[in-house]
Amino acid sequence: MAKECSFDVVSTVDMQEVDNAYQQAARELTQRYDLKSTGASLELSKKDGSFKLEAPSEFVASQVRDVLGSKLTKRGIDLLAVSWDKIEAASGMTVRQSGKIIQGIDQVTAKKISKDIRDLKLKCKPTVEGDKLRVSSASRDVLQEVIAYLKQQDYGQPLQFNNYR
Repeated sequence: MAKECSFDVVSTVDMQEVDNAYQQAARELTQRYDLKSTGASLELSKKDGSFKLEAPSEFVASQVRDVLGSKLTKRGIDLLAVSWDKIEAASGMTVRQSGKIIQGIDQVTAKKISKDIRDLKLKCKPTVEGDKLRVSSASRDVLQEVIAYLKQQDYGQPLQFNNYR
């Protein structure tokens, strides 16, 4: 029997890089002339992996999100890794918005990815293992086809492929 090859499909974010990007964005909020005196604030909860943004208007909130997004991108973090909630009104004519960093693949998305892989009709076997998905096959070429296919798809979060052996 041929040796079984496999790889893992995961969705992870380096929280240290997120913290570095947050620190840079917070510094820019205090130094940029158009955002300095607006009263906009940005907070990161490392434990929860979430952002809290407060601003005097939706326009300023979008500017703060853009600043944070540019810092995250420079740090190599995909913007799909942050899921922003809707902007909600807060007291004193301000707005509030929270964002969550997506870590791991949830069961619904894992089942959808698994179904898409099975629909390719290739000789491979996807299995859901907690918050990751393992794809195994006897042929490395089949695994490379699966990786190429998954890179083209959009599942609402960034996917990484590791443990390729």
